[in-house]
Amino acid sequence: MHQNYDLMAKRVLITGGSGLVGSRLTELLQQKGYQICHLGRTARELPVKTYSWDLVRNTFDPDAFTHTDFIVHLAGAGVADQRWTPSRKKEILDSRVLSTRLLARALKEVPNQVQAVASASAVGYYGFAPGAEWFTEESGPGTDFLANVTRAWEDEVQKIAQPVSRLRIGIVLSKDGGALPQLMRPVKWGVGAPLASGQQYMSWIHIDDLCAMFIHALEHRLTGAYNAVGPNPVTNREMTHAIARELKRPLWLPAVPAFVLKAMLGEMANMVVFGNRVSNEKIVKTGFTYQFATLESALHPLLAGK
Repeated sequence: MHQNYDLMAKRVLITGGSGLVGSRLTELLQQKGYQICHLGRTARELPVKTYSWDLVRNTFDPDAFTHTDFIVHLAGAGVADQRWTPSRKKEILDSRVLSTRLLARALKEVPNQVQAVASASAVGYYGFAPGAEWFTEESGPGTDFLANVTRAWEDEVQKIAQPVSRLRIGIVLSKDGGALPQLMRPVKWGVGAPLASGQQYMSWIHIDDLCAMFIHALEHRLTGAYNAVGPNPVTNREMTHAIARELKRPLWLPAVPAFVLKAMLGEMANMVVFGNRVSNEKIVKTGFTYQFATLESALHPLLAGK
């Protein structure tokens, strides 16, 4: 259904390239022979050639685009890095909307040879649900803060003139950051426990599968929305027990009540109190295959020796 293309020696520009996903994606693309450059706040030559853009001044270095073949757009402030104060919520929204708007303008104004764009999005688009219903790319958006951010983000992505895919990313499992170290730490120290009901679904994906999915989206010129999740979402309780098994640690404590999480995290607690069960069927139909299709296969190499 989709034609494969030879991308050897093609240049890929990554926004947000110094982050968790961008750093690993850079490594994997370089291993495959791609030329990689980044677009960030500060221009530099090492470790990767980085061109500058400024979301406040609405400026960019046009040289970033003139010889670029493909773009991966990952820029955006971390949603779980700080408590959601009004100023932080504005930063989370603006970092996504303004960066995407500037990217679309640059591609319109600068003569370029960009053949495809793959943009990050998030399963937060669907909102959070306490039940076990499946969400597909055809499901409507939620109404909470993250759902509204993601919908506004995707609205801007769809204004990009080049063929563009939107990868709605789930919970990324990596030993270098993201959710896994936070989930692992209390288990490792003997105070691990499921969160809230423990029945909320966690739609996870191994970071290497996520990076492979971005590459797949470029290679096959995918367009539209695709859920960037693994084939087997699990409940929070199942995730916690799986981590405990890998770390060979017992779980002694009862589940952490939702009201405690809300007192600690404020509105951000909705991310862990609730969840969503997201289908990967659409991306699989494009021919994408997983290296880490089960939670156990994903966790074992990430937690080995921890």
